[in-house]
Amino acid sequence: MPYETITVTPVSPNIGAEIGNVDLTKALSNRQVQEINDALMEYLVIFFRDQKIDHQAHKALGRHFGELHMSVGGDGTNSKMLADDPEVRALHFDANSSSVSGEVWHTDQSCAATPPMGSILYLHTVPPNGGGDTMFASMYAAYDALSDRMKTYLSGLTAVHDGTRVFAQTANNKVPISTHPLIAKHPVTRRKLIYFTGEVVTKINGVPPAESAAIIAFLDKHCAHPDFQCRFHWRPHSIAFWDNRCAHHRAIWDYWPNVRSGFRIQIKGTGAPLPA
Repeated sequence: MPYETITVTPVSPNIGAEIGNVDLTKALSNRQVQEINDALMEYLVIFFRDQKIDHQAHKALGRHFGELHMSVGGDGTNSKMLADDPEVRALHFDANSSSVSGEVWHTDQSCAATPPMGSILYLHTVPPNGGGDTMFASMYAAYDALSDRMKTYLSGLTAVHDGTRVFAQTANNKVPISTHPLIAKHPVTRRKLIYFTGEVVTKINGVPPAESAAIIAFLDKHCAHPDFQCRFHWRPHSIAFWDNRCAHHRAIWDYWPNVRSGFRIQIKGTGAPLPA
């Protein structure tokens, strides 16, 4: 796909591209927004370098693609809502941290009835020596790599996504539990994908428990295959913007006791995952 107002450099065969020739601290033209969206649809996750954005610029970028999403995890997560800016969540980890956000393969908040469409993470402080990378994986590629027999078997099955496995229930926040199709189709590209998050999927509906457990174990391993992945090496003032509907991601916590710090916003989804 030709791009006129931005540069797009793919980082792997199946997922990821670095975007250049754009300043996210300034207002974007309609053409720039369209081309950023086109790149996101084509590459699933896009990366920006040297973008020293504040919260207003961060939210303005997200609002080009939809309303901003409020985390279903409430206060029971490692990320923390800013008291004076609740659409922005801080992700700060240092020598006092006992765990970090997203240290397993997942798609954000799949336990929600309408999961977020996308997430935009900005890091201003990164660990030394290359620590704190984020890995991404294409669920299009994961689906395409299934055998025809497995595609047929999984088609039509649904899975229970239980948010209480990762988010703490609080008096002010009821953590959702939702049922979604295992094989979904993207609402824009219409491509088929595997919709699965191993850390919150508790069962596959309509099959015996032992069979359900075997499917979950298979998909957990299959979706994490290296062939579907790219790995983003953060530098200060970098941004990753991923399509939560078709990309998995995983944070690497190899930097303790060093600091990794930044902010994340999310964009509301337009509906539940669509069965393929």
